[in-house]
Amino acid sequence: MRHSLKLALVSSLVLLYSVGITFTENSSVAQSTKNKMCIVYDIGGRGDLSFNDMAALGGESVVKAGIAAQVVEAQSKSESDYLPNLRSLSRAGDCILIVAVGFLLTDAAKAVADEFPKQNYAIVDGFLDTKKNVLSVLFKENEGSALVGALAGLIAMENKASAVGVILGLEIPVLWKFEIGYKWGVRWARDVLRAALGNPQLAGAKVLWTYTGSFNDPARGKNATEVQLNQGAIAVYNVAGATGLGIFEAAEAKGKSAGKELGPPFGIGVDADQDYLKPGFIIASMIKRVDQGVFTAAKLAKEGSFRGGTLELGLKENGVSMSRLEDLETFLQLGIKAGAVKADQHDAIVKKVKAMRDSLPTYIWAAVSVLEQLIRSGKVQVPKVTTQDDLKKWRAELDK
Repeated sequence: MRHSLKLALVSSLVLLYSVGITFTENSSVAQSTKNKMCIVYDIGGRGDLSFNDMAALGGESVVKAGIAAQVVEAQSKSESDYLPNLRSLSRAGDCILIVAVGFLLTDAAKAVADEFPKQNYAIVDGFLDTKKNVLSVLFKENEGSALVGALAGLIAMENKASAVGVILGLEIPVLWKFEIGYKWGVRWARDVLRAALGNPQLAGAKVLWTYTGSFNDPARGKNATEVQLNQGAIAVYNVAGATGLGIFEAAEAKGKSAGKELGPPFGIGVDADQDYLKPGFIIASMIKRVDQGVFTAAKLAKEGSFRGGTLELGLKENGVSMSRLEDLETFLQLGIKAGAVKADQHDAIVKKVKAMRDSLPTYIWAAVSVLEQLIRSGKVQVPKVTTQDDLKKWRAELDK
């Protein structure tokens, strides 16, 4: 492809952006003297190096900032644990804030909010905006997913690959935002290159997608990814928590079986910066700053300014993003602490991740940066799917 034409196109689209937070307030609940930051994890749990671990990072930040004296955690081994875990922490009466991590805890959070009206709660990815003592912490995953979708689509077209993929967990509404945002980003990549090259017939990548029904089964994620790789996918996006760790294993195995030290094929991380897990084979991650949502909610509770309602964070609010090289150190240290990688691998990992990123043509990174600025500025809006009707409509449009 003619890189100069592509780079000329994206370079002409520089935009300004601003940062803010959308916050809908309801009535307040009085905050008594409490000193613990309490978190109930989803069944994926600590150690997923993704969604739950980002909530844990938020809890640690709360303690470091002096908002709470310690973090109290409750692990859910099954969905039947959600309500007992939330009730146990609520009865203790010493939590500044109790965070329910994940959409699947919505019903349990609703129940305890009614049972303990003087306790403040936050639910990540759940929507309970009518509860005076519950803050719904939501994210515009569609926006972050559009960025990694554009990246995947551009990589596919650069390498003349026919497809990209996405592996998802349970088919729940919050994951629709990831799915459609990613597919939309792949379509955007096709359209921007068609315009740059003056070729309206230029083929884009097909998106292969699989809901695995699990957030904690890496073997299932690996098997699903192997199917997509065998169908021509050059990059596969993880939207499956710990199940998605199998994506990275499959991508690395396929690359190394071909004698490669750097992809493609590539995995794409989610929620946290996962680029270090299989260095050279995870091209980027869609970072969802659950930690920031947890921290903000706890700070409001401690200050006595907690309100029920909705806190929604997108690109403009720095609540979602695509990983950059400068993000790597923070998350690599978390991985070392969790035992996912060894400390003596640090320098080699950083070197390989940089080499991987440098191996892509610069126009690809420039184009994704342009899309980010377009979304931040509001000049481009990524579809946000929350209903079955919208899902059906956008699948029909983007799957063709």
